[in-house]
Amino acid sequence: MTEVQALLHRSNRLGADPRNTNYAGGNTSAKGEQLDPVTGRPVELMWVKGSGGDLGTLTESGLAVLRLDRLRALTSVYPGVEREDEMVATFDFCLHGKGGAAPSIDTAMHGLVDAAHVDHLHPDAGIAFATAADGEALVKACFGERVVWVPWRRPGFQLGLDIAAVKRDNPQAIGVILGGHGITAWGATSEDCEANSLDIIATAQRYLDEHGRPDPFGPVIHEPLPEDERRVRAAELAPVVRGLVSTDSPQVGHFTDSDVVLDFLARQRHPELAALGTSCPDHFLRTKVRPLVVDLPPDAPLDDVIERLEHLHDAYREDYKSYYERNAEPDSPPMRGADPAIVLVPGVGMFSFGRNKQTARVAGEFYVNAINVMRGAESVSRYAPIEEREKFRIEYWALEEAKLQRMPKPKPLATRVALVTGGGSGIGRAIAQRLAAEGACVVVADRNGDAAREVAEGIGSADVAVPVTVDVTDTAGIVEAFRAASLAFGGVDLVVNNAGLSISKPLADTTEADWDLQHDVMAKGSFLISQQAAKVMRAQAMGGDIIYISSKNAVFAGPNNVAYGAAKADQAHQVRLLAAELGEDGIRVNGINPDGVVRGSGIFAGGWGAQRAAVYGVPEEKLGEFYAQRTLLKREVLPEHVAAAVFVLTAGDLSLTTGLHVPVDAGVAAAFLR
Repeated sequence: MTEVQALLHRSNRLGADPRNTNYAGGNTSAKGEQLDPVTGRPVELMWVKGSGGDLGTLTESGLAVLRLDRLRALTSVYPGVEREDEMVATFDFCLHGKGGAAPSIDTAMHGLVDAAHVDHLHPDAGIAFATAADGEALVKACFGERVVWVPWRRPGFQLGLDIAAVKRDNPQAIGVILGGHGITAWGATSEDCEANSLDIIATAQRYLDEHGRPDPFGPVIHEPLPEDERRVRAAELAPVVRGLVSTDSPQVGHFTDSDVVLDFLARQRHPELAALGTSCPDHFLRTKVRPLVVDLPPDAPLDDVIERLEHLHDAYREDYKSYYERNAEPDSPPMRGADPAIVLVPGVGMFSFGRNKQTARVAGEFYVNAINVMRGAESVSRYAPIEEREKFRIEYWALEEAKLQRMPKPKPLATRVALVTGGGSGIGRAIAQRLAAEGACVVVADRNGDAAREVAEGIGSADVAVPVTVDVTDTAGIVEAFRAASLAFGGVDLVVNNAGLSISKPLADTTEADWDLQHDVMAKGSFLISQQAAKVMRAQAMGGDIIYISSKNAVFAGPNNVAYGAAKADQAHQVRLLAAELGEDGIRVNGINPDGVVRGSGIFAGGWGAQRAAVYGVPEEKLGEFYAQRTLLKREVLPEHVAAAVFVLTAGDLSLTTGLHVPVDAGVAAAFLR
C-alpha cells in the first residue's frame, strides 16, 4: 500500500467515528519519497488534508502535496508570530505537481513535526482536557510523560514550530494536547500514528469516566416534555425561530432533541455554562461564540415563549454587536451578522441554522460536541474556554474571511424550503427535481408514500429532500406534513399546489361522487394546503411563494370536462383571492396553466389520457402529438416545462409579481387570458 493509500484509509477510519473528530474537523498527513518528474531524482513529499475537506470522506483530490524541503526552508524566512498569517501564501510555492487541494492553516504543523505521519484531531475527550482550568495538570496526571501539554496558540506557523519543538525535546511522547483546541499525535508508520491517536482519545475518555463527577451540570430542574408534545412544540416554534435568526440573511434550520441536548437543558447549570460559549475553533466558527438560550420552563404557554424569544433575540443581537465592536481592529472584516446560529429551548431541544441544511445540521452536531466537552471538563475540573479576544481573532481572521470569499456563489433558490404536493410523479416530480437543482430544500409530498420516498431519494440525501405522505383532503394530515417540513428544514417558503386528478365525462354521466372527488382534491385540497402554508409563512415573517398548478381548462370550455374544469377554475380564482389577501405579508400567489402534458403525467397515465383520446378520436399513444399540433408553437408540453415556469416565478427576478397566471401550453389561442 502506498503512503497516499495508507493515509486515506487512516483518515477515513478516524473521520468515520465522531468520538475521534467532528465533521470537516482535523487533518492528517504522511511523508514519503517519489521521483521528481523533472530531475528524475527522489524528492521528499508530504501529503496533507487540504483546506475545507472532511476526514471521513477524504479522497486523493482532497490532499495538498508539498515539497518537504521547501516547506521546512520557510523557517528561515519566517517573520515572527505577529506576521505569521503571511506564511500561508508561501505554502503555494511549496506545492508539488498539478491539482490537489489548497493547503490549510495547519500545514506547517504537519510539515515541521519530525514524524512520518501526523494526525490532528478534535475529539470531545481531548478537548475536555484542553478546556479544563487545570488542563496541564490533568494531562500530567492522565498521561504522565507520554502526552505533553501545549498552551493555547492560534493555529498557524508558530504553533507548528511549538509542536515540532515538543516532539524534538520529548522523544518519549506520542502526541500533545493543545490548550483550548484538540490533540496532535504522530508515528513512524501510518498504523503507529493511528494507534497513538486512538490511544490518546481512549485514555482521556477512560480518565474522565473513572474520575469525573456524575452530575457536572447540576440537578435536573425541568424534565423534557413528552416526545409527542415536544415535537409539536418544536414544529410550532421552528418557523418563528427561523424568521428571527434570518434577520440579517435567510437561514435553513435543523432540529435536535437528542438525549445529550435534552439532558443538558434539563440541568440547573446549563444557562451559566452556555454563556461561557464554545472553545475549539471548529466549534465556534460554526456555532458562533455562544447560543441563545430561552429562559422559560418547558411548559410555558406558546405565546409567552414566542414573546420571550423576540426579546432574547433583540438582546442577543445587541450583545453580538458589542462583542464585535470591542474586539474589532481597523482591518477586521465587516461584521457578518448578529443572529444566533444555535437556539436552545429547555424541554424541547436545539435549533441550529446555516446557509444550507448540511451547514445547519453540522452546527448542531458541533454544539453537541461542545456539550460533551463541557461535561468532561466540568466533571474533573472547571470548564474554561479560550478568552473572548482569541475567539474573535479566529472568527474574524483574515484567512477565514478569504476562505468564505472563495465559496461558490449560492444557487438562485439557496436557503428556500419548498413543499410540492403530488410530488411523487409527473409534473410534481419534475418540479421537485428542478427546485432542488436550483438550491432549494424540498419536501416531496404525495399520497403515495413510496413514490414520494423514491423521488426524494433520487434527489439526494435528507439534507436536500425529504418525503412526506399526505392526502391533501385530510386537514390533520396536512398539519402533520407542515410540521415535518418545519422539523426538517425550519419552515416553508415555497409551496406548490400540484396534487390533482381528473375524470373525463359528459354532464349526464358525471356523478356527484365524481364532482366531489375532483373538488375535494383540487379546490379544497389547494385551499387547505394554502391555509397551512400561510400560517407557517406568517410565523416566519419572511414572505413566501404559493404556486397553483391550475390548467388551461380553468379558462377554456372543453367538452365532457365539467367537474375537472370547474375545479380548476376554482383553483385559478383562489390565486387571485389569496394574492389580494396575503400580499401584506409579503406572500406572493401565482398560478400556472399547463395543457396537454401527456408524457410522464400521472393523471394521463391513470385513465385521463384514454378518456381524452376517446373524446378527440385519436389513439391514446398519439394524444401528445395531437395536443401539440393544435397549438401555435406545434410543440409538446412536458413536465419539465411546467417546472421551469415554477422556477421563473419563484427565483427572484419576478419579485413584484403576484396574482399572475402563466400559460404553459405551447400556445392555445382559445385559452388566452383576457
